[in-house]
Amino acid sequence: MRYISLTILSIVSTVTFGQGSNFNTQRNWAMNKKEISIGIGATSFLGDLGGANQIGTDYSLKDIDFNSTHFGGSVSYRYRFHPYFATSTMVNLGMIRGNDALTKEPIRNMRNLHFRSFFVSLSQRIEFILLANEKIGRRYNIPGLRGFTDHNEQLYLIAGIGAMYYNPKAQYQGSWVALHDMHTEGQGLPGGPANYKRITAMVPLGVGFRMGINRMWRIGLEVTYVKTFSDYIDDVHGVYYDASAIGATYGAQAAYLSNPSTNPSAFNAGSQRGDKQKDAMIFVNIMVTRNITYKSSTGNRPMKFGKRRYKAKF
Repeated sequence: MRYISLTILSIVSTVTFGQGSNFNTQRNWAMNKKEISIGIGATSFLGDLGGANQIGTDYSLKDIDFNSTHFGGSVSYRYRFHPYFATSTMVNLGMIRGNDALTKEPIRNMRNLHFRSFFVSLSQRIEFILLANEKIGRRYNIPGLRGFTDHNEQLYLIAGIGAMYYNPKAQYQGSWVALHDMHTEGQGLPGGPANYKRITAMVPLGVGFRMGINRMWRIGLEVTYVKTFSDYIDDVHGVYYDASAIGATYGAQAAYLSNPSTNPSAFNAGSQRGDKQKDAMIFVNIMVTRNITYKSSTGNRPMKFGKRRYKAKF
């Protein structure tokens, strides 16, 4: 009988300590299935306007104009459905801008175009978790008990698809004017292009890193390159149209904004105004994340961030 009791005790101890050790394995991803995040940071525009002090390079980070960076932010809901994969629905908003006057590249500086645009985007992303260190320390807050400290570090890649609204504006006599309505490249005029839409598809690609503050909160950094399917984010795409014809139809401010060069005669009708490459952006955000998962991965009993609530049985 004593041997049977010892055998049963041994089995129970093995199961008990086995569950404790499993608390510190990759199964911990299930304790972070659902999260909400808020991000704040900087935006940078990669398009026709502004840029570095050199001839523009398509799709290159070398053309970033740090003087034109602006603020942006995001809010998102993340659902982790696999130890290595998560999906998130994200809303980004902020301001982007570009200004030829801020670059020392001679041609673009003389062109003297500028814009700013408020934007808001909605994207669905897939995240591939490259590296993760996820461990939960001592399971119960017993004074004097030593154990592992909490860890929740993740390095992940981002890819997705979404849509973005934008509305480029330029300054005219102290006021910001919506360029879409100015038809600055002769939209709607004979031989001119069709007017563009202010909604475009987009593809976000990026990398992120985050670390746990405690079992409820994480802080991290995301760098995202956003490729759009529009070349009109900055209202610049093709060639110059005759400014006098634009003025005759749409007014004096439209004529000026179509060619505000410091030397207008250098940019005649038909000369190049933009490069016809699709525009892009870069978002750099500090992310603050809260875990809103309330159930453990080992049972259906309610759980609040590592502490179970037990109900008394009578």
